[in-house]
Amino acid sequence: MYNLIIYLYQLGVIVTSFFSEKVRKMWRGEHNAVRYLRQHVDPQAQYVWFHAASLGEFEQGRPLMEQLRCEHPEYKILLTFFSPSGYEVRKNYEGADLICYLPLDTITNARRFLRTIRPVMAFFIKYEFWYNYLHILKHRGVPVYSVSSIFRPNQVFFRWYGRQYGRVLKCFTHFYVQNDVSRDLLAKIGINNVTVVGDTRFDRVLQIKAAAKRLPIVEAFIGKNTQEEPSPWRTFVAGSSWQPDEEIFIPWFNEHKDWKLIIAPHVIGEDHLQQIEKQLNGRKVVRYSSINHIENQGTLEHLGNADVLIIDCFGLLSSIYRYADVTYVGGGFGVGIHNTLEAAVWDVPVIFGPNNERFMEAQGLKACGGGLEIQGANDFCRIMQQFIDQPASIAEKGHQSGAFVQQMTGATQKILSGIRM
Repeated sequence: MYNLIIYLYQLGVIVTSFFSEKVRKMWRGEHNAVRYLRQHVDPQAQYVWFHAASLGEFEQGRPLMEQLRCEHPEYKILLTFFSPSGYEVRKNYEGADLICYLPLDTITNARRFLRTIRPVMAFFIKYEFWYNYLHILKHRGVPVYSVSSIFRPNQVFFRWYGRQYGRVLKCFTHFYVQNDVSRDLLAKIGINNVTVVGDTRFDRVLQIKAAAKRLPIVEAFIGKNTQEEPSPWRTFVAGSSWQPDEEIFIPWFNEHKDWKLIIAPHVIGEDHLQQIEKQLNGRKVVRYSSINHIENQGTLEHLGNADVLIIDCFGLLSSIYRYADVTYVGGGFGVGIHNTLEAAVWDVPVIFGPNNERFMEAQGLKACGGGLEIQGANDFCRIMQQFIDQPASIAEKGHQSGAFVQQMTGATQKILSGIRM
């Protein structure tokens, strides 16, 4: 049944590729992956294979890849992606020796792929359970590890109709899971080769923090003349925001002009940017990209007169959070919140919407007091008024956020110490 579903999915991908550029890139990448590997594989090398579905899973696997490369330079690293949103962004990542798409999980594809690369071990990140690849790896005696994985009762493995597919879990040498719930669920179906280590994303955000860039444009906007000098303004950073998020926090800032507002929307298309600007009711708004040339001229002083800075480019958000007093992470009124840890690591309160129950880090932030869930505009206004009435609570909740991140680090080293290299 699984293989029939995969072939039907493959047919659907082929048809959809005629109408979608994203799907077309994925199909071409999968189709050419083995050819690429045959041309670039070093036949004398030993490869460790990491597979990430997309960009988020890559970020979870990245600390492990980089630590492994540091401690065991005798191995080369193959990194594969399933989604174009991961591959297209990280296809030039210097931490891997080979990067390509993973061909769809047919028996033929899996055999050709593994015959070409011949990995000495494999790491599947979080939700990756490819039936044919995993069974062939097990047949060949290749150690396979599931890292930063998380399991829930409603997953197919724990349903009566998923028992046959659930056999794929027997192919793993060891599971390094995020929480006790995952370990207990696996134990109920007879899988005990499990260690609770937490989530490698906590290690990753510490790396990101250490590598964060100073941003002179942002510093000029919030009124900092030196790196050490505090800003005379309170600054609110909204990261990865969508329209439902913006409709909640923008009206509040239209009425409270003693705060600086930085918005880094998830979608930076012109239509969305204009929509944001229209909501700001005559506030003085500047776009980051439009003032890059001003930075080169050394004339940033006038930016301190602006009220709102819109970040209309990618790659800056994790560094921008350092300048925040209070942060908001978007997505909680849609498919799910984005990365709260990149904000929390800077010791700031993190506000987010209600769709966060599937995100362990959000639950942890709420439990420690550093994460604040809102159901709508009334909750947002109440929280912001509390911050105004009790300014010390900003630092208190920010400390709780940062302490939570620090307490949860260490998964990378735990995984590597448990693996025989």
